[in-house]
Amino acid sequence: MDFKTGDVLAGYHFSVQIEGVEIAQFKELTGLSAEVQVIEHRENKVGGLPVLKKLPANIKYGDITLKHGKTDSKAVWDWHKQVQQGDIAGARKNGSVVLYDYQHGEVARFNFTNMWPSKVSLGSMTASGNDVLLEECVITHEGVAPA
Repeated sequence: MDFKTGDVLAGYHFSVQIEGVEIAQFKELTGLSAEVQVIEHRENKVGGLPVLKKLPANIKYGDITLKHGKTDSKAVWDWHKQVQQGDIAGARKNGSVVLYDYQHGEVARFNFTNMWPSKVSLGSMTASGNDVLLEECVITHEGVAPA
């Protein structure tokens, strides 16, 4: 394992690509994760001494949540509508989250397979507010791997 030293990456310098096309400007991206679940197997040794073995089980991928300022685009809602209408095959897309360094060069990429929107929502609205209206999209997928 090579843990390089040097400048760390800034959390604001990223893009999202779906089918190779960079989409919308995003304010926030959370949930990028992969987890190997654990099987706990308990046995007894000779003499009744307990033994606990931990073994790898299924891999679980976290849903990705994207937030951005709402515009007049209906693309996210139309994509979600495909899922609602049962067109799962048509809704599934491959995509990437790309991380950049301070000179805007790509330094890391995480590729996702068979992603589709499981939830879309609008943030809170208040007549006395001064905030941008946020649109949120939760993306479910079947795998993530660094490129």
